[in-house]
Amino acid sequence: MIGPRVREAALGLAEAPAYLYDLPALDEHVASVRRALEGVELYYAVKANPDPELLRVLAAYVDGFEVSSAGEHAHVTVLFPGMPVALGGPGKTDAELRLPHHRIHVESPNELRRLLGTGLAADVLLRLNPDLPVEGAALTMSGPFGMDEDDVAACLPLFGDRVRLRGLHAHLASGLAAPQLLELARALLEQPYEEVNLGGGMAVSYAAPETRFDWGAYGAGLASLGRGRRLRIEPGRALTVYCGYYATKVVDVKRVRGQAYAVVLGGTHHLRTPATKGHDQPFTILPTGGGPGVTDEPVTFVGQLCTPKDVFAQRIVTSARVGDTVVFEMAGAYAWNISHHDFLMHPKPAFHHLRA
Repeated sequence: MIGPRVREAALGLAEAPAYLYDLPALDEHVASVRRALEGVELYYAVKANPDPELLRVLAAYVDGFEVSSAGEHAHVTVLFPGMPVALGGPGKTDAELRLPHHRIHVESPNELRRLLGTGLAADVLLRLNPDLPVEGAALTMSGPFGMDEDDVAACLPLFGDRVRLRGLHAHLASGLAAPQLLELARALLEQPYEEVNLGGGMAVSYAAPETRFDWGAYGAGLASLGRGRRLRIEPGRALTVYCGYYATKVVDVKRVRGQAYAVVLGGTHHLRTPATKGHDQPFTILPTGGGPGVTDEPVTFVGQLCTPKDVFAQRIVTSARVGDTVVFEMAGAYAWNISHHDFLMHPKPAFHHLRA
């Protein structure tokens, strides 16, 4: 379901496809998250969406930004000089280890030795990959991310006055509800560290966009669990996903072996999320078309790419006509910025930032 601000902008588009970012909606959402997290530090994971206008809204509420590359670091520090930055991500280069930061999340003993070799001062969180059950997650951050307990122990003797151990970092999974994340937090807080970064992973439902993560319960739970500790979280998708929309037009409606297809301008090289996650991207159709179409039957929405994987949503019962405007919702995170933009060299979408 789209609000009047987005509807008006989509109907007024001079060209499609286009991204629409609803900045007042983002401001309202992040403000409510901030209110729920009394006593907990809130960082934004820039990888979710580095759009400068979104970052400017977020900067009013977050305590810092989490970046995972030199490119993200440069982007954020130019926009917000002096804002605390946490540097994370596996496989850091020597140049990245030298970047100024508030915290650096070290992924291995070798990475810590290389950090020591720079001769620079640093405040470190060790990224732990604990052997904890994570049920119902959309994605588990296992394998090469972080280190096990033996490697954490190997890191401990290496710290000194210049490179200081500040605590623990653990981002275990994505797509978890508040009770699940609180159980993981409870287990992680058994570790003897005064500072703990619990990562992100808050559930986002593309099937039921109206169902949102329970920030109130999560904040209250962390307040209870974290007494005497410095707790930090670093959500990405759960902050920005709801403010973004990808608006496009139906260019063709056809039937192949009995199945109806609506072909839209653009494709998953602009909005990769449904192809990556294998879900149906929620959408609203605005009846702006007068061409041929179908009425009240299962329709699969596809883009213009030369691949059968260019699918936004499959067999959704709806009506669609050539010329209709389709507004794909929940496109504010891991959408444009993870897409393969130059496939087929189509024009890139326009970007519109909607204001109050």
